[in-house]
Amino acid sequence: MNTERSVLVIQGLEIEVLRKNIKNLHLGVYPPDGRVRVSAPCHLDDETISLAVISRLGWIRRHQKRFAEQERESQREMVTGESHYFAGRRYRLDVIVRSGRPKVRIRNSAIIELIVPPEADRDAREQVLEHWYRTQLRRRIPPLLEKWQPVIGVNVNEVRIRKMKTLWGSCNIEARRIWLNLELMKKSPRCLEYILVHEMVHLLERCHNERFHALMDRFLPDWPLRRDELNRAPLAYCDWDY
Repeated sequence: MNTERSVLVIQGLEIEVLRKNIKNLHLGVYPPDGRVRVSAPCHLDDETISLAVISRLGWIRRHQKRFAEQERESQREMVTGESHYFAGRRYRLDVIVRSGRPKVRIRNSAIIELIVPPEADRDAREQVLEHWYRTQLRRRIPPLLEKWQPVIGVNVNEVRIRKMKTLWGSCNIEARRIWLNLELMKKSPRCLEYILVHEMVHLLERCHNERFHALMDRFLPDWPLRRDELNRAPLAYCDWDY
């Protein structure tokens, strides 16, 4: 897909514009600093795009303010005593150095025990923990699919997991493949379920339009509360489709 990039300045706000072979205009506000990006059909001129942005300036400013007020999680050093999150709860990390295979387990419902060999540096320790997160997330996906596929009336061919900087999830509609952000394993089960349902609903409606929101209201009535819970985290993003 050919993409033409440009920048518009609208009322002091710098907007990145991507013109693509798409049908609808899409407006997104992204972390960490609330940058704004518009994906627009190739035929839309700058004036039309500017009017669309101006109509959503209040919405943009609110979400930029939300990003500015978010607590930022510093890079973890992977040492004993640090706080780490799993399934929406905070745990204390306990690093145990000993020979043998790396291992992670929950101890006393309060501690994430990370067992690593002596040669494991910070990055190696993080890889071990992330592998454990990935395994735990993968185990939680099949029961959710079994629950929601008959409710929504769609079949998902595949769910994959990867680390993503700006998205909690995405959906390849043609392949019926869903991607989930590995960081979801740190969030509450309610948030994981919300994102999976959100992406499954995209198999019925591609855009974030009124029909999409109506479908979400039908299948998961409390989805705005779950979205707001997730949007308090640094990776959350906000978008709007026209």
